[in-house]
Amino acid sequence: MQTIQVVVIGGGSFGTAIANMMAENGHVSTLWLRDATRAGEIQASRENPLYLPGMKLHENLHVSADLAGSLRDAAVVFISVPSKAFRAMVQQIRPLLRPDAIVVSTAKGIETGDDHRGFWLMSDVLKQELPDHRIAVLSGPNLAGEIAERQLTGTVVASVDSAAYQCVQDLLRGPYFRVYSNSDVYGVELGGVLKNSYAIACGMAAALGLGYNTISMLITRSLAEMGRFAAKLGADPLTFIGLAGVGDLIVTCTSPKSRNYRIGYALGQGKSLQQAIDEVGQVAEGINTVHLVKLKADELGVYMPLVSALNDIIFNGCSIADASAALMGSDNNSDVEYRANLLSAGSGQTT
Repeated sequence: MQTIQVVVIGGGSFGTAIANMMAENGHVSTLWLRDATRAGEIQASRENPLYLPGMKLHENLHVSADLAGSLRDAAVVFISVPSKAFRAMVQQIRPLLRPDAIVVSTAKGIETGDDHRGFWLMSDVLKQELPDHRIAVLSGPNLAGEIAERQLTGTVVASVDSAAYQCVQDLLRGPYFRVYSNSDVYGVELGGVLKNSYAIACGMAAALGLGYNTISMLITRSLAEMGRFAAKLGADPLTFIGLAGVGDLIVTCTSPKSRNYRIGYALGQGKSLQQAIDEVGQVAEGINTVHLVKLKADELGVYMPLVSALNDIIFNGCSIADASAALMGSDNNSDVEYRANLLSAGSGQTT
């Protein structure tokens, strides 16, 4: 096996988990944190107590706050920071990257730009800021805590460059982590972005004591909305039947370990949005995603009633009971004919 020098930018739960995994796999792996004091503490204690308490880091994982030194010889760079900090981080590392470095996004969010009128995924940001670099995105049913516990799972790396995604596959694959490839970058990324909103809905349902029938309906109707939206934006809707679509959707919509599910659960208990955010204590991308996707769906004419209902609940003061009644009382429709409805890219109205 070829040993590769890799850097993970961002010391959150997922960044820590994949940096550690690559160290376990025998690669020269560095986890970069902005906070030098915290980086030093993690390097010394071999634990990231804020995000992955109890997980002992591999002895070969190096933790550093020296950005230039970390990136100097890095062949592959993973960026694992929240979407709101993503562009600034890319701009910061740009002059420090090797010309041939592969840059991989693990962030799942949307950027709107200074005028709040854009709709850019993190791959869009990478293309804009690093036009000469090979880029990839990573997404799938990957709860960081379970990865840290070495529970079996899989993920998807997407890139238009086959050598790039093969390199990432080789870096991450191991006895408990299987890596699949896809060339549909936008579809894989959209799966990771959109599912966060629907996890909020499922968290609400769980808090209200609704059962598996309800959760199953929410997940499958969410998948239909995701496919319509993705097709309208030019992604392949069939991507959503894979790990980056339905796989990530299931885990995020059913696990109390999911930040967005926990936000929804708190809202379902009657707590305010700010109380829910304070209770979770970590970035939940789904809150912002709900509003941005609602605006984009309206602009494109894509029928997304679940997103619309969530937007009304979170931002317009609508009660969960009223939103639910409106959804259940809407006009009769047929179930999704997957091929016909997705290829029509939002022209039909089924939910």
